[in-house]
Amino acid sequence: MHRTLADDLSRLPELLQSARDVAARELADLAERPVAAPGPAPGRAPLPDEGAGGTGALARFAERWAPGFSGSAGPRYLGFVTGGATPASVAGDWLTSAFDQNLSGAGGSWAAELERETVAWLRELFGLGEAHSGAFVTGATASNTVGLAIAREWLGERLGVDVSRAGAAALGPVDVLSGSPHSSVAKALSVLGIGRDRLRRVPLLPGNREAVDVTALETALAELGGRPAIVVANAGTVNTVDFDDLRAIAALKERYDFWLHVDAAFGGFAALCPEYAALVDGLDAADSVCVDLHKWLNVPYDAAVQFTRRRDLQVAVFHNASPYLGPPTGEPDFLHLTPENSRRLRALPAWFSLVAYGRAGHREIVERNVALARRLGEGIDAVPGLRLLAPVRLNVVCFTLAQDPSPERVDALERAVADSGETYVTPTVYGGVPALRAAFSNWRTTETDTRRALEVLAAASA
Repeated sequence: MHRTLADDLSRLPELLQSARDVAARELADLAERPVAAPGPAPGRAPLPDEGAGGTGALARFAERWAPGFSGSAGPRYLGFVTGGATPASVAGDWLTSAFDQNLSGAGGSWAAELERETVAWLRELFGLGEAHSGAFVTGATASNTVGLAIAREWLGERLGVDVSRAGAAALGPVDVLSGSPHSSVAKALSVLGIGRDRLRRVPLLPGNREAVDVTALETALAELGGRPAIVVANAGTVNTVDFDDLRAIAALKERYDFWLHVDAAFGGFAALCPEYAALVDGLDAADSVCVDLHKWLNVPYDAAVQFTRRRDLQVAVFHNASPYLGPPTGEPDFLHLTPENSRRLRALPAWFSLVAYGRAGHREIVERNVALARRLGEGIDAVPGLRLLAPVRLNVVCFTLAQDPSPERVDALERAVADSGETYVTPTVYGGVPALRAAFSNWRTTETDTRRALEVLAAASA
C-alpha cells in the first residue's frame, strides 16, 4: 500500500474528525456567510505528483476553495428552487459515503430494501397509491426522462412497436402536449429521440396563469384523430407555482388515448398540507410522476424520485441483460429501472430525514416557507421600485422593476442583489417581461431572513 494511503488509514478517525470540524464551522457560520461566491475563482493548480494526504487535502480545500463556495444551503439563498440539508439528512449522506453501497443489485446487502421502504414512505407522503412503484434518481431532469421513456414504450405498445428494440424512429412522429413545460421536459425529449420540436404548447388559462386550459387540451387531443399521445401536466410551475387541474386532465383519458406524466418536482409537496393538498388532487391518476427531493424535502444533492404505474414497461426500457446481473424477475433490482447501473444509496439521507422529522416536521417546513414567500410578496408589493408579476400562489415570488424592466436593468438588479452577499435570486421571463424570482424551500429560513432579503431588494431597486 502506498505510504500516504497507509498513513491515512491508520489515522482515519482523526481525519474524519477534522472533516467534521471543518463542516461544523461552515454550518455554524452559514447564516452569515456571503450567499453568493465573492470574486473570481483561483487559477488551476497542477496535478500533484506526491499527494499531501487527507489532512493536507483538507487544509488546501479549506484555504483555497471553501471561501468561494456559495451559501446555497443557507436561509437566504432564494435562487432556483434550492433546499438545504436537514441535520439528519446530512448525517445520512455522510453514512452513505462511509458504507459505500452500490445499489445496482440487492445481493449481499439490505440497502435495496431500505430504498424500497423510503420510496413507499414518499409514495404515501404524496398521496399516491400502491399501484405506483418508484426509484431514486439524480434530480427532476432524470425523473422526467425516466417517466417519458416509459411513456415512449407505452406509445409503442399502443402502436404495436417494441421501442426498446426497434428504436424511437419506429414510432414515427410523437405528439407531446403541455401548457407550461419545464425546460427539462424538452431536454428529455431530445435525449429520448422523440425530439424537442414534438413538444406542442397548449393554450393556458386566461388571467396571468401558467396552468393549461383543459378545454384547449381536449381540443388538441381531438385533433389527433385517435392517435395516442403524451400529456405532460404541471403540479407547480417554475415561475409562479401554478397547478394544472390534474383531476380534469385525467378525466379526459375516458375519451382520448394518452399517457399522463405529471411534473411535480417541488409542487408535489403541497400534498403535505391540508390547506394546499387540493392543488395536487388527481396526482394519483398519473401514469408517471416526477418529484425532486433536494428541493423541498431538504436532502443533499443529488436526489429525486420517479413513480410509475407501469413497472413492466419501465423494465422493458431499462433492463440490463447480462448473466452476472441476473434477470429482472419478481421485484426487479434497481439497475433494471433507471438509466444507471452504478447507483449510490441516495435513499439514505431521505430515510434519515423522514425518520427524524416525520410527516409533521416536513409539513412545517412547507407551511413556513409558503408563509414567508407571501410575506416577501407583500413587502415587494409595497416597494415603489418593484412590482409583482403574479400572485404568490405557494413558495415562489415572481417580480420585476416597477419602471422600465429592460433586460439590462433587471440584470443589473440581479447583480446588485448577489453582490450584496445578503441574498440570491435568479432571473426569468414571465409574460414576456424580464423578471426575478425568489423561491423559498430551505428549512432554515426565518422571518428575519425574509426581512433582510426584502431590505436588499428595496435598496437595490431604489
